[in-house]
Formats: sequence, C-alpha cells, structure tokens
Amino acid sequence: MSTIKKVNLLGLTRSKMEQFFADMGEKPFRAKQVMQWIHQYGVSDFDQMTNISKVLRTKLADIAEIRVPEVTYHDISSDGTRKWVMQMEGGSSIETVLIPDGNRGTLCVSSQIGCALDCSFCSTGKQGFNRNLSAAEIIGQVWVAVKSFEDIDPEKERPVTNVVMMGMGEPLLNFDNVIDAMDLMMDDFAYSISKRRLTLSTAGVVPAIKKLTGLTDASIAISLHAPNDELRNELVPINQKYPISELLEAVQDYLGSLSDKRKATIEYTLIEGVNDQLELAHQLVELLKDLPCKINLIPFNPFPQSDYKKPSGNAVHRFQDVLVAGGYVTTIRSTRGDDIDAACGQLVGKVTDRTRRSEKYIPLKQHSG
Repeated sequence: MSTIKKVNLLGLTRSKMEQFFADMGEKPFRAKQVMQWIHQYGVSDFDQMTNISKVLRTKLADIAEIRVPEVTYHDISSDGTRKWVMQMEGGSSIETVLIPDGNRGTLCVSSQIGCALDCSFCSTGKQGFNRNLSAAEIIGQVWVAVKSFEDIDPEKERPVTNVVMMGMGEPLLNFDNVIDAMDLMMDDFAYSISKRRLTLSTAGVVPAIKKLTGLTDASIAISLHAPNDELRNELVPINQKYPISELLEAVQDYLGSLSDKRKATIEYTLIEGVNDQLELAHQLVELLKDLPCKINLIPFNPFPQSDYKKPSGNAVHRFQDVLVAGGYVTTIRSTRGDDIDAACGQLVGKVTDRTRRSEKYIPLKQHSG
C-alpha cells in the first residue's frame, strides 16, 4: 500500500504557501501564520502552533511536514566561525558556515551537493557533483543556523544578518530552487534579510544572470579570479562558454534593473605565481572601469588535492594597492575557520559523485609510496 508523500512546508514561498492553504479551502492568512511558526520561531511540529485550531493542525499533520536537514557534525573554530555538516536525502552531505563579525553574522549557504563546475582552485569542485538541493534544503540551512543560537541563547538577536550564496555549488545552475529560497530569506514573515545583505555569487552562468531581472533584487557577486580570458579559461572553465565581456555585460544589465544604485562584488582568489602579479592587477583596473563594483581579494586556502600556494601577505597588499590607486574599494577577506576546514574554497561535504570527476583528484598526500 503506497503512502502519500507529504508536502514539506519548509521550502514554500509565501505565494506557494498561500496556494497550499487555498487548495485546502483555508484563508490566505494561514500561510503567514505557519511561515512565522516555521521560520521565526523555529517550530517543526504542528502541535506547537497554538494560534491554529486543533482540527487544522491534525489536517496539516496528515498531508504536510516540516522536514529540516539532519545535522551530522557541528564545530566551532577558535575564531568563532561555525560549521555544520548536514546530511541530505540520498545520503550525501553539504556544508554550511556562519562567520561572526561583531554584530554581524554572515551565513555561507550551499545550493548543490558538490559542484558541476570544476574551478581549479576550489576543493568543492574536486568532489564532483551529485544533485541540486531543493528549496527546503537550501532554506533549511538558514533554519538550522538560526535555531542553533536560539537553543543556546534565546535572547540573542539576529544571529544571521547576512546570507551569501557562496557555499557548495553554483547557485545559478539550480535556478528555481535558489530563487525560491532567497525569496524566503527576504520575506518579512520568514527571515527578513535585506536585499543588500543577501548576495548571490556566480562563476558566470550568463543566461541565468539575464533571467534574474524581475525575479529577485538580491545583490550579486562574480567569481572572476582573472582579468583576461586566457587565464580565466584555466581557472574557471565555464569562461570558455561565457567569456568575460559577456559576463560583465550581463552583470551591468542586472545592476541597471535594480531600483537602487548597487555595486557588484568582484571575488578574486589570489594564488601565488598564478594570478597575483601586479601586471594583472593593472589589467583588472582597466577591465572593470565601466562596472559599478567593489573588489574582494581572497588569499587562496590550500587543500590536499591542489598544488596551488597561498600568496604572501606582502603580495596580497601590493595587489590591493594597485586596485585602490585605480579607484576601487578593495577588501582582503581574512581567512576564517580554516582550523575546521570552513574557509573559502575548503567546503567539501560528503558527495556521492555522479560525474566520476573525483576519481581524477587523489589527495597529494596519498601519492607517496
């Protein structure tokens, strides 16, 4: 006898939640009530929803559920950075990281199990790719992070103030689910994250960037990492399909569609002897002159499958000096959480690889003998 698959309410946007209740013959305001219980009070049991009648709660329990990701590992770095490993349906795992900074807490959220792109400096890509995360699995990472603080200190206000879609995966290759999850993040009946504090990061899926207009007004970050196509083709292989000129034009158009004057964030991972030469910094100044942007320099974080090296502090600051002299606001991302492998580019999780790519990348430490 087959059982009816229950609807997971965790990933439903407000419009989809209203439709769900309309289909039940209920009034639209029920959607807002249930959303607040789930996202603002961290409730995953219908019986705890005290402003909803017992009859409706019983009905909900029969056809719906609030299924959150299962946390299999949680660690806190010496600098306060937190990392969660969450197991998803099918057995693979993803990683989520929260970086505290004064009153700000930035949550780095994953959108895929593994990554279909194979950027040469990122350990996630070396794990291969399993599947896209559902909207519930994406927003569930925010739910887990917020809930973990409430369980420790219920009085603590807003542990998650910023969200960056910069965890495992390429968000724009999981377009619909990412849009729904970001919609929930910004919804006043869910997490109320400001559009300026929610950042979608992409390696440059140009057709999907063009599709963003009118569907979201989140901020955008571009994983650029090189100022010319020849070098970027090596570091970010998707550049062979969508070269830099097409990428920057699409980003420019998206920024132009926003109601406020927003800048794109240009992410540039500095790798010793590969893309940290001053000549490339000058090229970058010239390349970005027509794009409203700020630049975030990220010193490469080593991982076992890579021969790349982290540049010296002096090299990073010299590169920054050129960009600042060129008129760009340029920050250097401090390495956070590297003692628990939670730093940028280190997120791995446990991926059942469907691409067989991971077989190519035997950790270097296994090569001896």
